[in-house]
Amino acid sequence: MTNPNKASHSRIYDSFARWSAISYRYGFWVLLLALLVAAGCSVYISRNLGMNTDTTEMLSEDLPFRVNMKHYNKTFPQDMDTLLVVLDAPTPEQARSATKRLAATLKKDTTNFHDVYPPNVDDFFVRNGLLYESIPELEQITDRLAAAQPLIAHIAREPTLTAFAAVLTGAVEELYKGRTMELGPVLSGMSATLDARLTGSPRALSWQSLFNNEPQKSKYQELIVVKPRLDYTQLFPAEQSIAALHEAAKDAGVTEDGPVSLRITGEVALAEEELNSSLRGMEYAGIVTFVMVVVVLYFAMRTPGLILNVLVCLTLGLILTAAFATVAVGHLNIISIAFAVLYIGLGADFAIHFLLRYREILEGGAPPAEAIHVSGGDAGAALTACTITNAIGFYAFIPTDYSGVAELGIISGTGMIISLLVTLTVGPALLRYLPKRPPAKAITKSSVGKVLELSLRWHKVTYAITLIASIAALVILPQVRFDYNLLNMQDPKGQAVRTFQELLAEADQSPWHATALARDRKEAERLAKQLTELPEVSKVLTILDFVPSEQDEKIQLIEEMALTMGPIITATQPPPPEGDAAAQQRKALTELANTLDRFIAGRPEHPALATARTLRSSLAALFTRLDSAGPDERDRLLSSMENDLLLTLPAALQSLHIATEAVPFEQQDLPAPLASRWQSRAGEYRLAIYPEEDLNDNEALRRFVRAVQQVTPNATGAPMVSLEAGEAVVQAFIQAFLLALAGIIVALLILLRSLKYTLLVLLPLLLSSLFTATFTVLLNVPFNFANIIALPLLLGLGIDSSLHMVHRSLNNEMVSELLIHTSTARAIFYSALTALVDFASLMFSSHQGTASMGIMLTVGLTFTLLCTLVILPALLRAPVRRAGA
Repeated sequence: MTNPNKASHSRIYDSFARWSAISYRYGFWVLLLALLVAAGCSVYISRNLGMNTDTTEMLSEDLPFRVNMKHYNKTFPQDMDTLLVVLDAPTPEQARSATKRLAATLKKDTTNFHDVYPPNVDDFFVRNGLLYESIPELEQITDRLAAAQPLIAHIAREPTLTAFAAVLTGAVEELYKGRTMELGPVLSGMSATLDARLTGSPRALSWQSLFNNEPQKSKYQELIVVKPRLDYTQLFPAEQSIAALHEAAKDAGVTEDGPVSLRITGEVALAEEELNSSLRGMEYAGIVTFVMVVVVLYFAMRTPGLILNVLVCLTLGLILTAAFATVAVGHLNIISIAFAVLYIGLGADFAIHFLLRYREILEGGAPPAEAIHVSGGDAGAALTACTITNAIGFYAFIPTDYSGVAELGIISGTGMIISLLVTLTVGPALLRYLPKRPPAKAITKSSVGKVLELSLRWHKVTYAITLIASIAALVILPQVRFDYNLLNMQDPKGQAVRTFQELLAEADQSPWHATALARDRKEAERLAKQLTELPEVSKVLTILDFVPSEQDEKIQLIEEMALTMGPIITATQPPPPEGDAAAQQRKALTELANTLDRFIAGRPEHPALATARTLRSSLAALFTRLDSAGPDERDRLLSSMENDLLLTLPAALQSLHIATEAVPFEQQDLPAPLASRWQSRAGEYRLAIYPEEDLNDNEALRRFVRAVQQVTPNATGAPMVSLEAGEAVVQAFIQAFLLALAGIIVALLILLRSLKYTLLVLLPLLLSSLFTATFTVLLNVPFNFANIIALPLLLGLGIDSSLHMVHRSLNNEMVSELLIHTSTARAIFYSALTALVDFASLMFSSHQGTASMGIMLTVGLTFTLLCTLVILPALLRAPVRRAGA
């Protein structure tokens, strides 16, 4: 019985058969023209193709969250595209000093930086810091400083280790006699400082912590908000600014071997680091992929000539597609650059189908010219159908709000047409100058076909397993989720990512907070009150919070503190020692140790006993080290101890002195760099809304964003952008997938003229999509902004594979038992295997988004292969037999 679909393809068959034969006959001129075109396109691409790394431009400006973000960025432009410079130091004095020096250096460089703002080290806060304390806290500070004033004054006049030990000895003696003194912090601080030096990880003693009666932390942190000048014409827009920042740090004395360390994070640094790790992953994957693809092509083609044919067609197709991208779009973005990966997967599919069909005909004994004619017609008809469906699938992304993917759709959709033309033009031309026949005789049954026979022999088992797996997948399907956290896509070992995650853990300075705008003070107060009452919100800050309450009462306490402290004169440098300085230091420390021994023995119930014992133990370890050291080493060790203990005293005393000069102030007295970040020139108030929960959890993120939007719908910030952008991307892909599916169904109905065979083409695609989505749950690899790009490729490969099988079955009136042994089945297998090794290497990328894309593609292609070569032949088995009866 003659298949009615065969006649409908005769025109396409004849056209491509003649086209391939002409290309083969005039192979020299075709190849020469192809070489000239490739060279010209390469020059044009290198001169005109740009790179746009601005990810904010990839979604439609009309989306509500983009409108809100655009308005906020226009109102407070200094907060847009910033770097966060994080300085870590062992003491708050060192952190503040280094931050002031670096900020001053950066402000001089107007070539690389628009704005530099160190939020916590302004002299305004040093002067008025005590006003932000509560009245009870101020009273406690005043009492502690009054009790410690004689000790502080003595050490300030003579800042030496000898004087410090002597003063502490006298204080411990007073404790022994029964005087009430708060010596615990200073004893503990000295002990920790000595231990740090002896263990080889020295750190200075923080006198500011002692004044505040706080235990000294292991690390103190200061931030500088830097707005760099970005060059989006470069692959890394902030590269020059970041390099300038590192140079400025060296000039400011912040070096790798110093006590203060520098790290850079923020949205710009995160974007730079993400692109860098992504490209590194692609480079590694590219090397591995090339080797693996060649190996797979060898097993598929068996001859070097046919392998070279595939590689040449792929290379030329990539060049021509990139040239089209240059003309049509003008640039690539971090999403549309994936067209190269897509093209390798699908372009190789086209070339493999054509060349394996050619080889199959040669193995049947036909001469090369006839083989070219037949394979060109057969492959041309099948590949045209695939090109149409693929192009529809890619072009369906053009109308979406996700312009990054829309550009990918334009480039990749046209790339499929280019691939068809290159495969059936350059491929036949190359075959004229490559070996005409394969070295081995035709094999009746390929190893691939023998394996696939099992699914036909046990077709009822295949049906049952497919049905059970489909039901199980449908049960799991509702658990499929989208990860909105952009940080989870990046290399977790990257400095910018690790630093950003540390900041997220600090509620007071977490970059992940929402921002709202109020027209005036009254609205700002109302919104702040409403938002603070939300259980999802921990606190809300406005410019009003920078004006302390009860200032008059606090000023009185500060003035009392100033009187109590009196004038403390700090020596500009220690007085020169009389005699052997090391001997004097050792003697003073020995006296301190003896006094501690008397105190420990005589006052066993005293609250300071534990810290006294700790310091005594540290002194014992110091004496052991000194006794075993030579004179020079002993002098260096004692000198270092002196520096560790007294380095920060002058800065702490100066800050304390400045703090006692505080005067009442109002909102208009706030420094301009601070005020401009909380109130715009037009009078709008900024509200910073901090979450109660950890926003690394997607459900917590959603709860926080929706709760805030209920009060102020125009709120923006990183949480809003992440959630809304993610939902916009998901919506764009759903819209595009449905549009593509509708277009493909229409195209298949026209091409196949059969609803039954259209469903047979679509069924493997739908099953593989279902199984892939289910495995994202089982593997805990949710969809994200990166791996969702795998969907159009899986759509293309799924349609290609099943369409090739159905097309060959119909046009050659072939039963499944023969179909699985044809070049079509082998081409599908090796084409998918080529794509698998292409994408599996992505799994090993340090960039988590790229790695998750590799996992998604590998799983998806595996299921596509199984559905096409195992399930589809079993489904085709009965219908084809009846058709030929």
